[in-house]
This record gives sequence, structure tokens and C-alpha cells, in this order.
Amino acid sequence: MHNPYDIIKTLIHSEKGSRLEPDGCYQFYVASNASKVDIKRAVEKIYKVKVRDVNTMIVLGKMKRIRTQLGKQPDWKKAFVRLEENQKIDSK
Repeated sequence: MHNPYDIIKTLIHSEKGSRLEPDGCYQFYVASNASKVDIKRAVEKIYKVKVRDVNTMIVLGKMKRIRTQLGKQPDWKKAFVRLEENQKIDSK
């Protein structure tokens, strides 16, 4: 994984994310095989900011049913990226 756009898929805009943004913490949907170091380098390269720390979690996919068929949405990886003081990502 050398291309940062393959590691960082999108910035997550959610209610929890909007509460964390004033503290400099942003949520990202990332590749499932990306490490914390890969995520840190990708965010710094794409958004031109300094990253303090990265926390990741695997979000399990939900079970869905369509009539009699049972299925499962895929699992995905979420990263919480905390920036250095006075750093900001302009998501608009």
C-alpha cells in the first residue's frame, strides 16, 4: 500500500464525528489491511496536517434479511485520527 488514496477511503461525517472535531479528532473509513503507521502517513500526505495519534477499530457488518434470504454486510475498518494542536482538516 503505497498510494495514500488506497488507504484512506473517505472522511466519515456523523453525529459522533461532529462532536469530536473541535478537539481535533476525525473519523476515517480506511482499508481493512492498513496499519496505524500507514494511516498516519496517508492523512499527513493528503490533508497536509500533523497527526498526533491514530486509533483503529473493526466494525462488524450487520446481518440483513431480504424476504427469506439471510445475508451479512461486510466488515470494515474505522480510524480515529487525532491531530496536533491548532491543526484542522477542512472537510468542506
